[in-house]
Amino acid sequence: MSWNRRSFLGRSAGVGAGVAVAGGTGAAVAPAAAARPGRGAKRYSFTVMGTTDLHGHVFNWDYFTDREYDDKGGNDVGLAKISTLVNRVRAERGRGNTLLIDAGDTIQGTQLSYYYAKVDPITAESGPVHPMAVAMNAIGYDAAALGNHEFNYGIPVLRKFEEQCAFPLLGANALDARTLRPAFAPYSMHRLRTPCGRDVRVAVLGLTNPGIAIWDKAHVGGRMVFPGLEEQAARWVPRLRSMGADVVVVSAHSGSSGTSSYGDQLPYVENAAGLVAEQVPGIDAILVGHAHTEIAEYRVVNRETGREVVLSEPLKWGQRLTLFDFDVVWSRGRWVVERVGAQVLNSNEVEEDPEIVRLLGDEHGRVVAYVNQVIGRSLAGMTAAEAPWRDVPVIDLINHVQAETVRAALAGGEYGSLPVLSQASCFSRSAAVPAGEVTIREVAGLYVFENTLEARVLTGAQLKDYLEYSAKYYVRTAPGAAVDPAALTNAEGTPDYNYDAVYGVTYDIDIAQPVGSRIVGLSFEGVPVDPAARFVLAVNNYRASGGGAFPHVASAPQVWANSDEIRNTIIQWVRARGVVDPAEFASVGWRLTRAGTPVF
Repeated sequence: MSWNRRSFLGRSAGVGAGVAVAGGTGAAVAPAAAARPGRGAKRYSFTVMGTTDLHGHVFNWDYFTDREYDDKGGNDVGLAKISTLVNRVRAERGRGNTLLIDAGDTIQGTQLSYYYAKVDPITAESGPVHPMAVAMNAIGYDAAALGNHEFNYGIPVLRKFEEQCAFPLLGANALDARTLRPAFAPYSMHRLRTPCGRDVRVAVLGLTNPGIAIWDKAHVGGRMVFPGLEEQAARWVPRLRSMGADVVVVSAHSGSSGTSSYGDQLPYVENAAGLVAEQVPGIDAILVGHAHTEIAEYRVVNRETGREVVLSEPLKWGQRLTLFDFDVVWSRGRWVVERVGAQVLNSNEVEEDPEIVRLLGDEHGRVVAYVNQVIGRSLAGMTAAEAPWRDVPVIDLINHVQAETVRAALAGGEYGSLPVLSQASCFSRSAAVPAGEVTIREVAGLYVFENTLEARVLTGAQLKDYLEYSAKYYVRTAPGAAVDPAALTNAEGTPDYNYDAVYGVTYDIDIAQPVGSRIVGLSFEGVPVDPAARFVLAVNNYRASGGGAFPHVASAPQVWANSDEIRNTIIQWVRARGVVDPAEFASVGWRLTRAGTPVF
């Protein structure tokens, strides 16, 4: 795998239309070691627009509910809405005075993106063009960083998507494992023509997440390595400056908090965008991704230069569009950044671009028809609404299918006599299986990620450690204190997908106790679990690879693995059974308690 110069030289922007309207906020940032320009100095303004974590959203549509997307915040989603915002900004400021970039996680997340990776794959001979490539090409993206979810479907799908894009996919820290050379374009260079007769050269450096080495080890192991963002930014930013870049923008698929979810498995920081700004001189702005949070403008002082670097993270799925507004001044024979500000625009303020709707209406229709196929019938309705604090049948369904699949795979072999347990998380509190006819979209909505299934062997002691770690999800609540389910979960920012319920054993979680001392009465078939006993845990590949930093599981012996998505395994199970009867799998295996008294 290699990159060449032609693959990452960005398209030059057109003729500028004079000084653009600057809409950013915050105080001006004076460049270090730059001469103060005179009153008649040449000045120019331009805007870099940015999106991130689009996750396969083209339209304002939820394929899992089969209706327009809606949330309690009134947000809308999708590139069709972003296109309208982009067109408006270009009309206001002059297309030649703008660039449009993305910070990754583009081709995974909706049934639309799944369909064109798996059902009608873009990699097939004479296969279709990926809808995300169609939309982003039509909108006119200039560059996009790689996200970790770009690798979920394997490198061939990613390479085909890259081939279909009219803009470069950037990843300066995605290296060929053998040569340690960039496997993708590290950067793109763009020229903005100014009325002053001197082009502004804007470099966009793409950085992706080191966690890919863990989360998608099956696809990248032995093929690619992913060093830290700070290390690679420190290598490339001086090069970009020496190549004549007047402005350096980093597009980083990495949050700004400085935290990691993979413990000590990697020597790199997962959410390192703020550290890059602080440690690497020569960066003017960073488009932040990965964390799925909204940060309109965040300023970090570089500790070497004393200059402020402006960071912005637009909300996921096309809910927001970031605008970085730059003012540059001609000083000592080059353009120097005088001021940077950032803001976000809300996509719910505009209608979908009819051109994007026209381009991809047929693809959308095919996917809607696919997800509405009836595959079975449920004898009772099941919902995940209370799954974060109760053992509910819909999570038991996931666990039952996983445990049954692993048990059948191990039958008759060396590990066939070991008890099989299973872990599952609540990925969506709105997920539900109705009573009556069940469709693909309803089952797929239980498992919104492309995880695959593995089997790992844990001891009883390790299992208890695993559960204690999972139980940190709950806010410590004293006996007798009022319990509000809305305030009980997600302690220390733990997301729902990093709380595991384990099926096949019974246990209480005493939320009055401190973290690490909450699991009470851990039993298997009514007998307390022996610390030395061995169990097979059916576990998704994200968790097995270290995602969430759960103890023991990443280093535990792997005794089986499957390449098919867990989502498909559940769909096929329902299709084969025809009837889903909760009485077959639903039980109360765990509960929240305080001093032995159930909370609910």
